[in-house]
Amino acid sequence: MSSSIQRKRVRKSPSDRRAEIVDAAAGIALTEGLEGITLRRIGEQLGVRPGLISHYFPAVEDLVAEAFGTAAGAELDTLLPTDRAAGTPTEQLARFFSLATGAAYDDISRLWINARHLSRYRPVLRDRVGHQEAMWRGRLESLIREGVDRGEFRTDDPHVTTIRILVVIDGLGAHANTRTGDRPDAVTRMAVTTAERELGLESGSLL
Repeated sequence: MSSSIQRKRVRKSPSDRRAEIVDAAAGIALTEGLEGITLRRIGEQLGVRPGLISHYFPAVEDLVAEAFGTAAGAELDTLLPTDRAAGTPTEQLARFFSLATGAAYDDISRLWINARHLSRYRPVLRDRVGHQEAMWRGRLESLIREGVDRGEFRTDDPHVTTIRILVVIDGLGAHANTRTGDRPDAVTRMAVTTAERELGLESGSLL
Protein backbone atom coordinates (compact mmCIF):
# COMPACT_ATOMS: atom_id res chain seq x y z
CA MET A 1 0.00 0.00 0.00
CA SER A 2 1.39 3.36 -0.98
CA SER A 3 2.25 5.68 1.90
CA SER A 4 1.50 8.74 -0.17
CA ILE A 5 -1.90 10.34 0.30
CA GLN A 6 -3.38 12.23 -2.59
CA ARG A 7 -5.04 15.42 -1.44
CA LYS A 8 -8.60 15.83 -2.57
CA ARG A 9 -9.17 19.07 -4.44
CA VAL A 10 -11.69 21.25 -2.65
CA ARG A 11 -14.23 22.83 -4.97
CA LYS A 12 -15.74 26.12 -3.90
CA SER A 13 -19.48 26.49 -3.88
CA PRO A 14 -20.92 28.78 -6.58
CA SER A 15 -21.82 31.40 -3.97
CA ASP A 16 -18.32 31.33 -2.46
CA ARG A 17 -16.67 31.52 -5.87
CA ARG A 18 -18.88 34.41 -6.93
CA ALA A 19 -18.11 36.29 -3.71
CA GLU A 20 -14.39 35.68 -4.24
CA ILE A 21 -14.59 37.13 -7.74
CA VAL A 22 -16.49 40.22 -6.58
CA ASP A 23 -14.08 40.80 -3.67
CA ALA A 24 -11.09 40.57 -6.01
CA ALA A 25 -12.73 43.01 -8.41
CA ALA A 26 -13.52 45.42 -5.57
CA GLY A 27 -9.89 45.38 -4.46
CA ILE A 28 -8.73 46.16 -8.00
CA ALA A 29 -11.33 48.93 -8.27
CA LEU A 30 -9.94 50.63 -5.16
CA THR A 31 -6.28 50.42 -6.17
CA GLU A 32 -6.39 50.56 -9.98
CA GLY A 33 -9.80 51.99 -10.88
CA LEU A 34 -12.91 50.42 -12.35
CA GLU A 35 -11.31 50.39 -15.81
CA GLY A 36 -8.82 47.84 -14.45
CA ILE A 37 -11.54 45.23 -14.01
CA THR A 38 -11.30 42.75 -16.87
CA LEU A 39 -11.94 39.02 -17.02
CA ARG A 40 -8.24 38.43 -17.65
CA ARG A 41 -7.15 40.67 -14.77
CA ILE A 42 -9.48 38.97 -12.27
CA GLY A 43 -8.41 35.57 -13.54
CA GLU A 44 -4.77 36.46 -12.94
CA GLN A 45 -5.60 37.73 -9.48
CA LEU A 46 -7.34 34.50 -8.51
CA GLY A 47 -5.19 32.10 -10.50
CA VAL A 48 -8.06 30.84 -12.65
CA ARG A 49 -9.00 30.98 -16.32
CA PRO A 50 -10.92 34.04 -17.57
CA GLY A 51 -13.61 31.65 -18.75
CA LEU A 52 -14.46 30.83 -15.14
CA ILE A 53 -15.03 34.53 -14.43
CA SER A 54 -17.27 34.87 -17.48
CA HIS A 55 -19.30 31.88 -16.28
CA TYR A 56 -20.39 33.96 -13.27
CA PHE A 57 -20.34 37.32 -15.03
CA PRO A 58 -21.03 36.95 -18.79
CA ALA A 59 -21.13 40.76 -19.02
CA VAL A 60 -18.11 42.47 -17.46
CA GLU A 61 -20.28 45.54 -16.85
CA ASP A 62 -22.20 43.57 -14.24
CA LEU A 63 -18.96 42.70 -12.46
CA VAL A 64 -17.85 46.35 -12.53
CA ALA A 65 -21.14 47.40 -10.93
CA GLU A 66 -20.91 44.64 -8.32
CA ALA A 67 -17.33 45.61 -7.50
CA PHE A 68 -18.27 49.24 -6.97
CA GLY A 69 -21.30 48.29 -4.88
CA THR A 70 -19.23 45.98 -2.70
CA ALA A 71 -16.49 48.55 -2.08
CA ALA A 72 -18.93 51.42 -1.49
CA GLY A 73 -21.14 49.26 0.72
CA ALA A 74 -18.18 48.22 2.88
CA GLU A 75 -17.23 51.88 3.22
CA LEU A 76 -20.75 52.79 4.34
CA ASP A 77 -20.89 49.96 6.87
CA THR A 78 -17.58 51.13 8.34
CA LEU A 79 -18.46 54.82 8.51
CA LEU A 80 -22.15 54.57 9.40
CA PRO A 81 -22.91 51.09 10.76
CA THR A 82 -26.53 50.07 11.11
CA ASP A 83 -25.85 48.85 14.64
CA ARG A 84 -25.78 52.10 16.60
CA ALA A 85 -26.06 50.61 20.07
CA ALA A 86 -22.79 52.13 21.25
CA GLY A 87 -22.50 55.89 21.67
CA THR A 88 -24.86 58.83 21.29
CA PRO A 89 -25.81 60.20 17.85
CA THR A 90 -23.35 63.07 18.42
CA GLU A 91 -20.54 60.64 19.23
CA GLN A 92 -21.38 58.47 16.23
CA LEU A 93 -21.42 61.46 13.91
CA ALA A 94 -18.07 62.63 15.30
CA ARG A 95 -16.68 59.15 14.66
CA PHE A 96 -17.99 59.30 11.12
CA PHE A 97 -16.19 62.55 10.38
CA SER A 98 -12.96 61.32 11.97
CA LEU A 99 -12.94 58.31 9.64
CA ALA A 100 -14.15 60.08 6.50
CA THR A 101 -11.19 62.44 6.23
CA GLY A 102 -7.49 62.14 5.51
CA ALA A 103 -5.34 59.97 3.25
CA ALA A 104 -7.01 56.74 4.39
CA TYR A 105 -10.22 57.94 2.73
CA ASP A 106 -8.63 58.94 -0.58
CA ASP A 107 -8.93 55.56 -2.32
CA ILE A 108 -12.68 55.35 -1.82
CA SER A 109 -13.06 59.02 -2.79
CA ARG A 110 -11.23 58.29 -6.05
CA LEU A 111 -13.48 55.30 -6.63
CA TRP A 112 -16.60 57.46 -6.28
CA ILE A 113 -15.15 59.99 -8.74
CA ASN A 114 -14.33 57.15 -11.12
CA ALA A 115 -17.77 55.54 -10.81
CA ARG A 116 -19.70 58.74 -11.31
CA HIS A 117 -17.71 59.56 -14.41
CA LEU A 118 -18.09 56.10 -15.98
CA SER A 119 -21.77 55.91 -15.05
CA ARG A 120 -22.48 58.49 -17.75
CA TYR A 121 -21.84 55.75 -20.30
CA ARG A 122 -22.66 52.56 -18.38
CA PRO A 123 -26.33 52.16 -17.39
CA VAL A 124 -25.75 49.19 -15.04
CA LEU A 125 -23.10 51.12 -13.12
CA ARG A 126 -25.30 54.23 -13.13
CA ASP A 127 -28.07 52.29 -11.39
CA ARG A 128 -25.64 50.98 -8.79
CA VAL A 129 -24.20 54.44 -8.12
CA GLY A 130 -27.73 55.76 -7.62
CA HIS A 131 -28.52 52.91 -5.24
CA GLN A 132 -25.41 53.54 -3.17
CA GLU A 133 -26.13 57.28 -3.01
CA ALA A 134 -29.62 56.50 -1.73
CA MET A 135 -28.15 54.15 0.88
CA TRP A 136 -25.81 56.92 2.04
CA ARG A 137 -28.63 59.44 2.34
CA GLY A 138 -30.85 56.99 4.17
CA ARG A 139 -28.20 55.90 6.66
CA LEU A 140 -27.06 59.44 7.53
CA GLU A 141 -30.60 60.81 7.65
CA SER A 142 -31.60 58.01 10.03
CA LEU A 143 -28.77 58.97 12.38
CA ILE A 144 -29.72 62.66 12.21
CA ARG A 145 -33.38 61.91 12.91
CA GLU A 146 -32.38 59.84 15.92
CA GLY A 147 -30.32 62.76 17.17
CA VAL A 148 -33.29 65.09 16.71
CA ASP A 149 -35.59 62.69 18.58
CA ARG A 150 -33.13 62.57 21.46
CA GLY A 151 -32.83 66.34 21.57
CA GLU A 152 -29.14 66.35 20.55
CA PHE A 153 -29.66 67.86 17.08
CA ARG A 154 -31.89 70.70 15.95
CA THR A 155 -33.07 70.89 12.35
CA ASP A 156 -36.45 71.50 10.77
CA ASP A 157 -35.71 69.22 7.83
CA PRO A 158 -33.35 66.26 8.44
CA HIS A 159 -33.56 65.25 4.78
CA VAL A 160 -32.31 68.60 3.47
CA THR A 161 -29.68 68.76 6.21
CA THR A 162 -28.42 65.33 5.20
CA ILE A 163 -28.07 66.38 1.57
CA ARG A 164 -26.24 69.58 2.49
CA ILE A 165 -23.70 67.64 4.57
CA LEU A 166 -23.17 65.03 1.84
CA VAL A 167 -22.73 67.70 -0.84
CA VAL A 168 -19.86 69.23 1.14
CA ILE A 169 -18.28 65.81 1.75
CA ASP A 170 -18.54 64.99 -1.95
CA GLY A 171 -17.10 68.37 -2.88
CA LEU A 172 -14.06 67.84 -0.67
CA GLY A 173 -13.68 64.27 -1.89
CA ALA A 174 -13.61 65.48 -5.48
CA HIS A 175 -10.10 66.82 -4.77
CA ALA A 176 -8.70 63.38 -3.89
CA ASN A 177 -6.70 63.35 -7.14
CA THR A 178 -5.10 66.74 -6.52
CA ARG A 179 -2.56 68.02 -4.02
CA THR A 180 -4.28 69.29 -0.89
CA GLY A 181 -1.32 69.82 1.42
CA ASP A 182 -1.72 73.58 1.30
CA ARG A 183 -5.48 73.50 1.89
CA PRO A 184 -6.52 75.87 4.73
CA ASP A 185 -7.71 74.11 7.86
CA ALA A 186 -11.04 75.93 7.60
CA VAL A 187 -11.60 74.24 4.24
CA THR A 188 -10.48 70.82 5.48
CA ARG A 189 -12.98 71.07 8.33
CA MET A 190 -15.78 72.42 6.15
CA ALA A 191 -17.89 69.24 6.34
CA VAL A 192 -17.68 69.22 10.14
CA THR A 193 -18.48 72.89 10.54
CA THR A 194 -21.37 72.56 8.08
CA ALA A 195 -22.81 69.68 10.10
CA GLU A 196 -22.40 71.55 13.38
CA ARG A 197 -24.14 74.60 11.97
CA GLU A 198 -26.95 72.62 10.32
CA LEU A 199 -27.60 70.58 13.48
CA GLY A 200 -27.45 73.46 15.96
CA LEU A 201 -24.31 72.17 17.67
CA GLU A 202 -21.60 74.21 19.31
CA SER A 203 -18.36 74.59 17.38
CA GLY A 204 -16.05 71.68 18.10
CA SER A 205 -18.85 69.28 19.10
CA LEU A 206 -17.99 66.87 16.28
CA LEU A 207 -14.21 66.91 16.71
